[in-house]
Amino acid sequence: MISRRQFLGLMTSFGALSASTVAYGFGVEPLLRLNVARYNFTPPQWPDNFPLTIAAVADIHACDPWMTEAHIEAVVERTNALGADIIVLLGDFFAGHRFVTRYLDPAEWARPLTQLKAPLGVHAILGNHDWWHDWQAQLDRRGPTVARRALEAVGIPVYENDAVRLTFNGNAFWLAGLGDQLAFIPSRRIRPGLRVGVDDLKRTLAKVTDDAPVVLLAHEPDVIVRVPSRVALTLSGHTHGGQVRVLGWAPVEPTRYGSRFMYGHARVASDIVVSGGLGCSIVPFRLGVPPEIVLVELGNLPNSARRPISV
Repeated sequence: MISRRQFLGLMTSFGALSASTVAYGFGVEPLLRLNVARYNFTPPQWPDNFPLTIAAVADIHACDPWMTEAHIEAVVERTNALGADIIVLLGDFFAGHRFVTRYLDPAEWARPLTQLKAPLGVHAILGNHDWWHDWQAQLDRRGPTVARRALEAVGIPVYENDAVRLTFNGNAFWLAGLGDQLAFIPSRRIRPGLRVGVDDLKRTLAKVTDDAPVVLLAHEPDVIVRVPSRVALTLSGHTHGGQVRVLGWAPVEPTRYGSRFMYGHARVASDIVVSGGLGCSIVPFRLGVPPEIVLVELGNLPNSARRPISV
C-alpha cells in the first residue's frame, strides 16, 4: 500500500511524462529530426557486379507549419549529400491532415524538388493523398492530377503504370511505377465492384521487354504479395512506419497485413523496403518513427565507395 503523498507523486510524474511525450511528438520529432535509413543487400534478381544506390523520399505531406518549403529544401539538401545514383519520390506530396495553418500551393512544394540531383535523375509516383486532394480527379475518376502536373511542370517524370529502361555504368535496369492503389476516396455509396485504385501491375510489368532487373515504385506496400519474382526490389511509403511506435509496437497498422510490411525490409517473392516517410497523416504527431530518407545500396559496392551516414 502506498501513501497518498506517494500516489500524488506518481501521478505528478506520470502527468509530467505524458505532457513531455506529447510535446515531443508534436513539436520535436516531426519538425526537428531527420534520419537516414540505410539498407545494403543484393536481391537474388540483382547482378552482384552492378552496384547501384537509390535514395527514396516518401510522404512529404507539404503544409505550414509542419512541412514548409524551407523544410523541404532541407530534405533536398540532405538527400543530395547522400550522393545516390538515382532519386525516387514515392508519393503523397499533399498534406494528409487538417491541422495546418496553410496548405502549400503545388508550385511551392515542387520548386525545391527541382534541386534534387543524381546521375540517373529524379523519378516520381503519386500517393493516395495526391489523388484525394484533387476533387476534379475524384469527380472524373481519372487524372492527370494536380500533383502530376506540378511535378511534370518542373521536369520530374511521373510514372503511373509505366516503366522506363535506364543504363548506368554499362548495366541496364527497369524502373517501373505503379498507379496508386487507393486513388479514389472510399464511399458508402460506391457501387459494388467499382475500383478504388488506378493501379495495374500486369500492364506495368508488361512494359518490361527484356531480362534486365526491375525496381518497382509502389506507394502502398500491400501490393508486394502480388509482385512476382521477376521484380528485384519494390520501394514503398504510405505507412509512415505506423507514425507512432513504442518499443517496436505500433498501435495503428495501416496495411492489410498488420506489421509485416509496415516498415523496413521484408521479402516475399521479391524484396521490399518501406520508408517511414517524412510528414504526417491524420494528426501531425510522430513518436518513435522520426522522419527519414531511405538509402538503398544494391550490388557489391566497393568499400571505397561506401559513404558514412550520419543520423
